[in-house]
Amino acid sequence: MSAGADTSSHVASPGRVLLVDDDAPLRRNLVRALERLGYEVAPAASLREAYDVAASFAPDYAVVDLNLSDGHGMELIQTLQEGRPGLRVVVLTGYDSIASSIVATKAGAVAYLAQPVKPEDLAAALAGDAQSTVDDSPMSADRVRWEHIQRVFEQCNRNVSETARRLNMHRRTLQRILSKRAPRP
Repeated sequence: MSAGADTSSHVASPGRVLLVDDDAPLRRNLVRALERLGYEVAPAASLREAYDVAASFAPDYAVVDLNLSDGHGMELIQTLQEGRPGLRVVVLTGYDSIASSIVATKAGAVAYLAQPVKPEDLAAALAGDAQSTVDDSPMSADRVRWEHIQRVFEQCNRNVSETARRLNMHRRTLQRILSKRAPRP
């Protein structure tokens, strides 16, 4: 090293993040936002791609979308944590429900955030500084119905036919309900 070399410009990165989301514009925005916050980010658009990227990238954190085009993001959590003990996983979803948040937490996620998510909130969740906000207002009837359907769906291991049978509902009707975002609370 020469006497004139500058060593003061090197700042430690807060960590390496595997970002798994099949929504390309959202993924790009989150990558840019996390990089601005100093994280090194490796994006993946599917479960298959996430497995490949995780093997070569060795992340400290993972941000995983719940519903991916080629499967369910929960499948990835345990595999990632087995390969990298101590890995912090944050689950993102546009289909927020109490039942899926419980399943994510039991699977090992440290946080469960509804989309759209602010980059600051995501960074706080990665760092373990996420503040829980409790809403004291009661849920709407539509939201209560949604939560019940989601709970039964999770109890049936995400099997649409079995869930429809238990709810005494036509399978196609249930599929339409499950494909929509959660109603406002």
